[in-house]
Parts: sequence; structure tokens; C-alpha cells
Amino acid sequence: MSRMRTITLIVIHCSATPEGRSLDFEACRMEHVRHRGFRDIGYHFYITRDGEIHHGRALERIGAHCKGHNRHSLGICYEGGLDVKGQPADTRTPQQRQGMLCLLRQLKRQFPHALIVGHHDLDPMKACPCFEAAKLNSELLTEDNAEESHPQNLEVEPP
Repeated sequence: MSRMRTITLIVIHCSATPEGRSLDFEACRMEHVRHRGFRDIGYHFYITRDGEIHHGRALERIGAHCKGHNRHSLGICYEGGLDVKGQPADTRTPQQRQGMLCLLRQLKRQFPHALIVGHHDLDPMKACPCFEAAKLNSELLTEDNAEESHPQNLEVEPP
């Protein structure tokens, strides 16, 4: 196994998929491979509307999700981000919100100094992830019963 990189950022993204349409993990992976020329999905994690957390790139591998910041960051993408009219909107389902918080808690244990930001925070020309991701830093700090809010015992490394 490769040596772990220094992680200073956890960057939240959306797939820019309108409500009512689906972009499952494998479809996102294939879009990155076929249309962007990547060897694999650019994100480290992908959260589908049902809240399932899919493992993308290994944490040790540099992602391909935020130009100029990939070397020192992890990328998390949620399925959605556009309303039915194709306009930017926070379309996270309750399951996605819960899964995202669970994943972020575990990543913050592993990388306690990493700052959670949205793609927009690093590239203001983008609306992604269509919500104020940086607010998740304080939300995670104020939670008392982190383990009880999401029953899934998630491993941040794939089996």
C-alpha cells in the first residue's frame, strides 16, 4: 500500500444531476473515464440519493476533482445539485445528508486538521456543490452523539 498523502482539504462536490434523473456510481465513473479521459472516477467517495457511500479512488491516490487542489485534498461528490429546471440547488436527500455527515465524521477523525470546503469555495465560478459546505465544519463540531446518528459502520478504505 502507498504512503498516505498529507490531506488539508475535504472538497464537497455535486454531480450536477437534475432532480428526477439518476447518475449512479458506475455511470459517474464511466463518464469520467470515457469523456474526461481519466483512468478512474475523479472522486474518493460518491454518495447516491439513497445515501449509499461508494468508494472511488483510494485515499492515497491523488484525485481529479478540483484543479490546483487535488494533491492535498479528498473529493466527495453527491448525486444531484440541480433542480428539475436544471438550476443549482441543494437537492441532497435526508439519506445523503446523513451519509455525508457520517463519512465526514470518520474522515475528520483520520484527518483532524483537514478543512471541509465546497468546490465553489476554491473556484467561485462554480456553483458546486450548491450548498454552503464550509458550514459542515461547525456542524460537526457541535454534534454530541456522532456515532448514533447513522447506523452504518462505514470503513473509509474499501474492503
